[in-house]
Amino acid sequence: QVQLVESGGGLVQAGGSLRLSCVASGRTFSSYSMGWFRQAPGKEREFAAAISWSGARTYYADSVKGRFTISRDNAKNTVYLQMNSLKAEDTAVYYCAADRNQIPTSRMNLDYWGQGTQVTVSS
Repeated sequence: QVQLVESGGGLVQAGGSLRLSCVASGRTFSSYSMGWFRQAPGKEREFAAAISWSGARTYYADSVKGRFTISRDNAKNTVYLQMNSLKAEDTAVYYCAADRNQIPTSRMNLDYWGQGTQVTVSS
């Protein structure tokens, strides 16, 4: 069993930056690929970024490419999402997810989810 706890959300002005963190419980964090997803009000949850278990491969949605950076520290059981040049359309609840068998670029059938952290970007 893996528990994921996100933090780092908040209110920021357009053009600003935030760094989200997701801490995982358990001793098998390095066995999981990790992803960040987001869900805006009235919309489906969508993929934002993902990283392989080793950190060697990263993937981004077109909407965040060049502005967001995903990274991980396996010694700290933590995955990060650095968000720069934030836009109003980035406003959403951000969730991290973990999966042992796939790199989570789709929200379907992932092993574990966190509870989410709210990011609000004012224009």
